[in-house]
Amino acid sequence: MFRNTYDSDNTVFSPQGRLHQVEYALEAVKQGSAVVGLRSNTHAILVALKRAPSELASYQKKMLRIDNHMGIGFAGLTSDARVLSTYMRQLALSSRLVYSRALPISRVVDSLADRAQYNTMDYGKRPYGVGFLIIGVDSTGPHLYEFTPTANCFEYYAMSIGARSQSAKTYLERKYEEFSDASLDQLVLHGLYALRDTLPQNKDLELDQVSVAVVGPGADADVDSPNARSGEKFRIVEGDELRPYMDRLEPKSIPGVRATAASTESADAAPAPAAGETPMED
Repeated sequence: MFRNTYDSDNTVFSPQGRLHQVEYALEAVKQGSAVVGLRSNTHAILVALKRAPSELASYQKKMLRIDNHMGIGFAGLTSDARVLSTYMRQLALSSRLVYSRALPISRVVDSLADRAQYNTMDYGKRPYGVGFLIIGVDSTGPHLYEFTPTANCFEYYAMSIGARSQSAKTYLERKYEEFSDASLDQLVLHGLYALRDTLPQNKDLELDQVSVAVVGPGADADVDSPNARSGEKFRIVEGDELRPYMDRLEPKSIPGVRATAASTESADAAPAPAAGETPMED
């Protein structure tokens, strides 16, 4: 049976029980630049790789503030991210106006999933082509959630989405036991290392490409910045504020360069074979 027989809309299941339109939306998330999220016992952070649509354009935003205690990083369609972030801000504002309190992170995530779920089962709508990493802090501590176009939301200690995100996941899985007791500085460095792993081997992180979001108790005081507002637990750090962290990164090793240097050293150290002799093969 042909695949396109069952992907005309998102209400038709294939014989294998799959919704192809929803799977296509997941592919849109993989086309976006990478976002990495981590959390410790005190803070949660996002580290994102910004792209420019052309050499004449500025870098696109990858972080959006939802409320004083919550924000998101996204990968996928920017227009869909704008619509959903506006919906999340309305929920947060309504809670402050009606109940005079910040909305718990889990409530926002559940409402977001319900809205996305409606688009996966209505004939006249399409799934959202964007994925979120949501960080926030409430009375129970810092949180990190992933939202996907399938309307699933899961809480994580560390997660990455976007292009080449599997490389970042490999780093996070290898280091996640260190995150719980890590300081904010250590957490940011782990995020930068994980994000750097999503780049090709011959490229390294540049200061203008990186954006970091921090949430936690007193997050506005952790980095000295004129943009910090008193009492705000969520803030975005970019530009020169990130330079101290970027300078602390160890140089990226490029296997090709290291192999060339090693072969040059071995060639200098090994004596040339005498005439008529054949070097021993390993």
